Amino acid sequence: MKFDITMVGHISKDIMIYKEDENRFTGGPVIYSSIAAVRTGKKIRVITRAAAEDDQALNVMRDQGVDVTRMDSKLTTSIENIYFTADKERRQVTLLSQADFFEVNDFPSCESRIFHLAGLFKNEIPDDFIPYFAKKGEVAVDAQGLLRCNEEGELNFRNWDQIEKLMPLITYMKTDAAEAEIMTGITDREEAARKLASYGAREVMVTHNNEVLVLVDGEFYRAPYNPSNLSGRTGRGDTTFAAYMAKRLDADPGEAVFYAAALCSIKMESPGPFNKTEEDVYRRMEDLGFTK
Repeated sequence: MKFDITMVGHISKDIMIYKEDENRFTGGPVIYSSIAAVRTGKKIRVITRAAAEDDQALNVMRDQGVDVTRMDSKLTTSIENIYFTADKERRQVTLLSQADFFEVNDFPSCESRIFHLAGLFKNEIPDDFIPYFAKKGEVAVDAQGLLRCNEEGELNFRNWDQIEKLMPLITYMKTDAAEAEIMTGITDREEAARKLASYGAREVMVTHNNEVLVLVDGEFYRAPYNPSNLSGRTGRGDTTFAAYMAKRLDADPGEAVFYAAALCSIKMESPGPFNKTEEDVYRRMEDLGFTK
């Protein structure tokens, strides 16, 4: 079967701490991304690595119709997040355990229109997967998996040393505002997007706490977020990027960016992955000011 999007990355047994409140749940980019995309009507496959004892944690995706392949690992990734601000923009991140890295030479065969590298940290999905997937379809990359480095359990951001070599192979590049600054040295989001596009990425997304910005063929497209609360803030970037790509397969960038912002606005209003319908998303798009 040929899938619309194949997503690669670890799940994570997350611990979220804010003030006196502590929550434990299974997250990770592939969970938020796959469910947003499959609820957009696309055929989605996830390839992940996790311990056999955590296989049931993958049912959250299987139950939504996502095709899931679990590659075995001694451990499952677990991350602790301590938030310092109510908007959850500032946090301390600690890696408690780490699943085995992916390797090209033992990776399952698959056919897909888009291959999305949804990594939690650097080397989880080695850089050689970018040219490997570029021969099979379009490549999408979340900058987090290129920049966030495990340094004795602390996850710190460092610039990507392969940016000029490998960026031309990437169709969809997603960063948040802080990651864009690390990669370009530029604080202005539009200028940072232009710089990333100059390296060769065809479509560049930069997320911020109040909007989504996408640069395609020299033109900017943007849409605001409008959640009524931030109880489901975790997974914002993953959800937005996946929703954009899923809709972009059959829509122009202007519609796709509004669709992504609307879907993620709804998702941020309750914990966990997106759980509404496309009809709900289009109603929210109208609230955001989208018109055809």
